[in-house]
Amino acid sequence: MSDTILIAESGRQTGSPESRRMRREDRIPAVVYGQGMQPISISIARRDLRVALSGAAGMNTILDLTVDGTVYPSIVKEMQRHPVRRTVSHVDFMQVNLDVEITVGVPVRLEGEAKEVSMHNGLLDQQMSEIQVRTTPRLIPDEFVVDVSAMTVDSVITVADIAMPAGVTAVSADDQPVVTVTILRTAAEPAAAEGAVEGDEGGEGASDSAGEAEAGGDAGGDAD
Repeated sequence: MSDTILIAESGRQTGSPESRRMRREDRIPAVVYGQGMQPISISIARRDLRVALSGAAGMNTILDLTVDGTVYPSIVKEMQRHPVRRTVSHVDFMQVNLDVEITVGVPVRLEGEAKEVSMHNGLLDQQMSEIQVRTTPRLIPDEFVVDVSAMTVDSVITVADIAMPAGVTAVSADDQPVVTVTILRTAAEPAAAEGAVEGDEGGEGASDSAGEAEAGGDAGGDAD
């Protein structure tokens, strides 16, 4: 886990008009808060934020958020995005104590090729994109890499199967599935099902004909 310096400006005015003006200037309105401090309204340069979070740790990067010369060790707690353009519109930074545990989500990345699953017309289904863990900020893993090479059609990888580094404890339930297997229907299955339906319809037609014949016979008897 690496530290990255991110310079912020304080004293921004709150409110939508001011926030829109900042975004036009390629700055992002933000706030930093934490235990024992009053929240501070700040702004950051969009490019600086992008560079700061471009490392392997991504959103879990420890930031030396510098406001008016004061450094607040922080992580990104929440990032809001524009609903259409998906650009960052607001950031919540949380000041952290580097010696106190916090709960964060660590991304899950799959690697390897599940050949046996593919041979049986199956697909891997990643149920969790991140695992919630509790640890001190400097011990936060960049990601969990899950090798799926040995998976079969009956395999399920759960949180309990993911090796946790020393000092890191999973908060997500041990039996929660991380990766499962979905079997696709083959092209022959729908055809077989349609054939069975057609056969049933044919049987019903034969019964109807027999019923009509019997009705004809009864009618003839009545005529006699």
